[in-house]
Amino acid sequence: MTNRQQGDRLDPATVIRAALELLDEKGLEALSTRAVADRLGVRMNTVLWHVKTKGRMLELMADAVLGEIRLTGLPPAPEDRVRELVRRYRRALLAHRDGAALVVGTFGVDPHTLRVADSVVGALLECGLDDREAAWTAWAITYFTLGLAQEEQAAGGRPFDRALADAISETDHPSLHRVVDFLAPGSFDERFEFGVAAILAGRSSPRR
Repeated sequence: MTNRQQGDRLDPATVIRAALELLDEKGLEALSTRAVADRLGVRMNTVLWHVKTKGRMLELMADAVLGEIRLTGLPPAPEDRVRELVRRYRRALLAHRDGAALVVGTFGVDPHTLRVADSVVGALLECGLDDREAAWTAWAITYFTLGLAQEEQAAGGRPFDRALADAISETDHPSLHRVVDFLAPGSFDERFEFGVAAILAGRSSPRR
């Protein structure tokens, strides 16, 4: 049987589902087109027939993760809608092992990614921001959420490592020493809400 004939049994969605299952089981570092092929019981060229390259496979996986974000049942008030959309974005990232690292490593121009981005930007425009402010505020919130989610997943639920506190000297690092209790890699929910609120509160006033 040729690779093309084997490939006819599959479609890109099936390949991406298998890749996401592998991601959840083994993490991003273990992910490869060969590993996905092995999981599906086909040759690697069969997987490549559908996703072309590993890079493209990762892009499609990231888009599938964002496709899990529900865009219905959102609050009518635009700023509340932004907050809820970003909360759902974070939950989608955290729902998959290394989900944030997966999305960080791609530049998505696929359907689900664009729909989520359009919803966030649209809500920001309704808040009264001009075009540049809406676009850049959306970027700021996205980067913040990705970074915090990546840190949360990397922490893996580990308790605060006292090595950080021990390394911070009251003499050499007086400011850090003062706030050291708030530098622990915990309280991610509270830090997320604080960060989003700070970004939204600090946005520029609409131009007249």
